[in-house]
Amino acid sequence: MNWDDTTDTPAEERLVGSVADREDQAVEAALRPKDLGEFIGQEKVREQLDLVLRAARARGATADHVLLSGAPGLGKTTLSMIIAAEMEAPIRITSGPAIQHAGDLAAILSSLQEGEVLFLDEIHRMSRPAEEMLYMAMEDFRVDVIVGKGPGATAIPLELPPFTLVGATTRAGLLPPPLRDRFGFTAHMEFYEPAELQRVVHRSAHLLDVEIDTAGAAEIAGRSRGTPRIANRLLRRVRDYAQVKADGVITKEISAAALAVYEVDARGLDRLDRAVLEALLKLFGGGPVGLSTLAVAVGEERETVEEVAEPFLVREGLLARTPRGRVATPAAWAHLGLTPPRSAGTGNGQQDLFGA
Repeated sequence: MNWDDTTDTPAEERLVGSVADREDQAVEAALRPKDLGEFIGQEKVREQLDLVLRAARARGATADHVLLSGAPGLGKTTLSMIIAAEMEAPIRITSGPAIQHAGDLAAILSSLQEGEVLFLDEIHRMSRPAEEMLYMAMEDFRVDVIVGKGPGATAIPLELPPFTLVGATTRAGLLPPPLRDRFGFTAHMEFYEPAELQRVVHRSAHLLDVEIDTAGAAEIAGRSRGTPRIANRLLRRVRDYAQVKADGVITKEISAAALAVYEVDARGLDRLDRAVLEALLKLFGGGPVGLSTLAVAVGEERETVEEVAEPFLVREGLLARTPRGRVATPAAWAHLGLTPPRSAGTGNGQQDLFGA
């Protein structure tokens, strides 16, 4: 739908990770809304996109190219499928890493039907030659296919039928301006509010034939880190617990007990998140501490701490990045039920150079 547990568990396999595994992909296919009316959340994006699609249908033309940016699990793939459905057009799905040569892209583009939607996930990871070919394809619906090598090489122009490119990216800043400028409509997907996630949980529970009350849905939504994909994953784990340990009905108490088993706390932090905070608070007095030192303290790779744990902790206001290193905020001390030392934030409980 619109939408990593132990030290040696890959980031993408975390229960609160936003990357879809095979189970997620299978379930999401069944839970995905079919049109904009069913899509929950992203009110502004839905309203703007609805205008774009309605106008294109009224003109009898293909829709403008669309760029969707935002964190994983917020519904970019779902929206691309809705765009195709609303335009009554087929959709072809590929990804940037799969297009390593301009010829790969030329093969895809040359086989598109008129009006077809091409969904290009992680578009920022596409190779530069393919990217440059895409400029002309998006603007003029034409590509130049190079035949031969060296001085005898010849560029043969290949006309393309009008199509709609839907690009998705988690890192919009990596897209070069010439590519960004060729999209007629761009939208940034925001994290969901708890009330919106509660609606997502209720809808998914209905489609999965799971009985859940309002408080149970709210408990799951509150631990879902603002991401529908995580909410659906937590719902499935709570459903399993309710079937085995209770009568199958998901209540607030059942949700809390189930997620305690999976080490997801009331704010959505898992074992890795809490390990980072505990090391920062208990071993380094709240910081500042360097990223490499912090990673060694929790037994993880530097990249895992920086790319997997830190973004959510920063967004929750539990950790701050400073020029001197990582620093815990007062909210982090409160969340773990610890009392900060008088010199918390100056590093290892020591006074700073000015004796403050």
